[in-house]
This record gives sequence, structure tokens and C-alpha cells, in this order.
Amino acid sequence: MYSLTIDGKSAAAERQFDVVDPALGEVTAEAPDCTPEQLDRAVTAAAAAQREWRTDEDGRRKAMLAFADAISAASAELTAALSRETGKPLPVAGAEPAICATWLQYYASMPIPRELLADDDSVRIELAQRPLGVVAAITPWNFPLGLAMWKIAPALLAGNTVVLKPSPFTPLASLLLGEISQTVLPAGVLNVVTGGDRLGADLVAHPVPRKVTCTGSIAAGKSVAVSAAADLKRVTLELGGNDPAILLPDADLATAVPVLLGTAFFNTGQACALPKRIFAPAERYDEVVEAFAAAANAMTVGPPSDPAAQLGPLSTRPQFERVKELAQDAVRRGARVAAGGHPDPGPGFFFEPTILADISDSAPVVAEEQFGPVLPILSYTTVAEAVERANDTRFGLCGSAWGTDLERATAVAELLECGTTFVNTHADLLPTVPFGGAKWSGLGQENGTAGLLAFTEPQVVHVKKARS
Repeated sequence: MYSLTIDGKSAAAERQFDVVDPALGEVTAEAPDCTPEQLDRAVTAAAAAQREWRTDEDGRRKAMLAFADAISAASAELTAALSRETGKPLPVAGAEPAICATWLQYYASMPIPRELLADDDSVRIELAQRPLGVVAAITPWNFPLGLAMWKIAPALLAGNTVVLKPSPFTPLASLLLGEISQTVLPAGVLNVVTGGDRLGADLVAHPVPRKVTCTGSIAAGKSVAVSAAADLKRVTLELGGNDPAILLPDADLATAVPVLLGTAFFNTGQACALPKRIFAPAERYDEVVEAFAAAANAMTVGPPSDPAAQLGPLSTRPQFERVKELAQDAVRRGARVAAGGHPDPGPGFFFEPTILADISDSAPVVAEEQFGPVLPILSYTTVAEAVERANDTRFGLCGSAWGTDLERATAVAELLECGTTFVNTHADLLPTVPFGGAKWSGLGQENGTAGLLAFTEPQVVHVKKARS
């Protein structure tokens, strides 16, 4: 039986909601449905705990390291829960507890910036960073633990406390994370509540949290921003992407194609910062399509229990139906299916690794974020044209350029209108490097020092010195 974590203790719920195993397409677990009263208790507990938590920086660092160790010790249990609720192959699911430990360890060792602005005989002025208070963290279903810790770790170091609300599709591992936190964190520092979209809206609208950090869809992000604005809450929003990858005429396909396809279909294509549109030079277009199709046909799809599986199912039924419709729509529009193209006829939300060719930029599978194992290959005549088409989108998360001439590839990559641009790699995300989106892909940054400062407010400390 899974429980909420409120004020350092497990809390039962009056009602439960169903959790579906996407590899089976069936309900296999239940999660507690947090009531409004329990949400208020969680937020109140976080506010009470923050008053002492913010004053003990050394204690925060030690507790974070202890949390990292506890997560590592419970890695097998967390991995099993993740795999069950998301359908991830076990090696992919197992990466998330490791990410949690790494992010906690990284932030536990990070100095909190304090800048000396003036220091003379008459005055000393410093720019300090103070915590915001209670942080509302709303996380998606594609990386329930990893993306939660992107928010939790810097928030805790800065002296904030957190109320975490995961997606109702994938609540189980987050609830376990809350239970683990009870053994190493002071009561109220991390609270975990689960429920439907209404719970998330109530958390954002609650008057106590001073910061909302959310990873999700553009629609969800806009809703969060509007609600938070009414109370002038600070927000960080990471809202997805439609990343272009431009293969330059001199690209080494033997190297680029396996890396690009493996990245594009990582987690069955369900990640924001993955390549979702491939631009190939017209003179090499057929060669590029054939290379991607051969690589896709060689991929193994299967349930988490299959050690050979590289791709699992789509994690939710709505996402499965969306990917299926996008692929079918592309075919209706005249796209050529170079590989895959069909859902698996058996149980679960499985879809073949799919390569689409001869398709226009206006097709929804190109213009929108497909978030699945379907990759369109687009032909271009000039590099300038490819850059213009790559930028012709409301998204702006990541992008990449691929070529053997690094100077030229870098120059092309820097023309892409996105928060992170790569050369001969893609979605290589590190805790030390800021990550955020341009345009509709989000507001603010996560990770690195910028990620820490997103959970603080600058405070000028102005000291007038006594005259001698």
C-alpha cells in the first residue's frame, strides 16, 4: 500500500486512484488520492519546517548526502516501481535513482553565491541569496524521479522546503521517494502528495508556496503561469520541445545516425530534449533515410522484463493514441514509411520504431512534438534554408548540427533559436550545465548555478561602518 508523505510521516488517503502498467495496458496498482485538507497539511508542514531548515546550511548539506545514500540503497525498489508504472526497460528505469543521487551530491557540494559589491572604510555591501520559502514542484510522467530531483536538490540546498506533486499516470516511485525521505530529512522538508490535475491546480493556487517549478506540456505551463501570476509566485517552466537536428553535407553518417536515432528513441522517444526532426541535404537524402530505416529496423521493442528490449511501450494510453494518430495522419498526407509505422497488436502500448520520409514541414508529426518513436526525415537544399525551417516553430528547447568541419557545424548550431545547442551530439545533459527553453519551451533554467539561483531571491546586505 502506497502512502502520502506529509510532515515526515506516511499518511493514508480516503480514496485511491488506478495506476496502469503500460506494458500490459491494465490496472496493476492504486495510489492515494490526496484530499484538499491533506494538501493544506502538507503545505503548512513545509512552511513550518522551512523556518529552521533555512538557518542550518551545514545540516542541509549533510541531510542531502544522507538522502542520496538512502536513494542508492533503495535503487532496486525504486527501479521496479518506475518500470512498472512507466514501462521503461530496467536499465533506463535504473538510471533515474542514479540521477537522483548524483544531483543531490552535486548540489550538496555547491557553494551558495555571495557577491561582494563594495568594501571600503565607510561601507560594506554584499549581494546574498535568500531562500524563497515553500516550493511547489509539479513533475511529468516521462521521468518521474529524475525530473523531480532536478527541482528538489537545488531547492533544498537554497533553504527551501518542497511539496512534490507527480503526474497521476506515474505516482508510485515518487511516493516511495517520499517514504525514503522520512528516514533522512527533517519532518516537513519534503512532502509528497498524489492525485489528479485538480490537485496540481490547488497546489499552485495555494497562498503559501512562493515558487512553482513545473515540467509539462505547453498548455499545463500556461495554466500554471496564469495561476501563479495572481499571487506573484516565481515560476520555472520547462514545457517541451520539437528539436531539430541538421545533418550538414559533410556529416559522417556512420557515426551520426546511430547516435541520433538512439537519442531520438531513448525512453521510447518520450523526452523533451530529444531530436524530433532530422534535416538531411537533398543530395544525400536517400542515403540518410536508408541509414535511419536500417537502424530503426534493428531495434528491439519489448516489455521491461525482456533484457534485450531497447524500447518499451509508450507510458500512457493517451500518448499511445496520439503517436498512432500522428503516424496515420502522416501516411494520409503522403508520407513514405521507411520503417515501422504500426502499433503492436498485442497488449500494452507498444509502437514500432518508425521512420517517415517525403513529408512536409506542415504535417503535425513534424510541426508538433510527437513524443514517441516516430522520426520524420526532411530534405533541404541549402543550409540557410534548413536553419530557417528549423527555427520556424514556437518551440525552442534544444537543437543540433552534425558535420566533420567543427567550425562550420558550430556556426550553424549557434544560429538555432533554442536554449541549448549541440554539435555532433544531442541531449547530453549534465547537472553542472544550465538547461532551459526559448520561445514556448519554457521560462527560467534548471541545473548548474543558474538552477540553484532559480530557488533564491537576491538580497542586498548594506552595512554602514562606524567612522573612526
